[in-house]
Amino acid sequence: MHRPFHGPTLQLTQRLSMNPVEPPPNDTKGSERAAGGGNPTRILIVEDEFLIALELEYRLRDAGFEVIGIAATAGEALSIAASGRPALAIMDIRLAGHTDGIQAAIELNATLGVRSIFASAHADPETRKRAAAASPIGWLQKPYPADALINLIRQHLS
Repeated sequence: MHRPFHGPTLQLTQRLSMNPVEPPPNDTKGSERAAGGGNPTRILIVEDEFLIALELEYRLRDAGFEVIGIAATAGEALSIAASGRPALAIMDIRLAGHTDGIQAAIELNATLGVRSIFASAHADPETRKRAAAASPIGWLQKPYPADALINLIRQHLS
């Protein structure tokens, strides 16, 4: 799996010798399937905080979704989405690099038709107004319980 983290987060993973998160065995909870198909719904995580991204990946896989990748920057998100074709993205607003998550979400929606769920500590009215151009699926204010994210995704897919 593509794990494009740079700087301190990469050093952290090298020091901890972390193994990739394994998918749950045999999908015992029932996979969340893409509309019209038998494959799990594909999700892109865009989050520059490594441990948060890993926890999200674990929770989404445990709920039966397929995580196609984790991006720490807007450029990585666009690249992974172009090749992996996710159904949606979980998007933090503050990302590594010069482009923020709002601009990344706008570009994902405009170029690939991929909408985002914003999961961020930044949800003030001005930020929400700026993000409206991305046609977000919804907002989750950090910190949030994992089941709130799972429920929002399931609600969007139904």
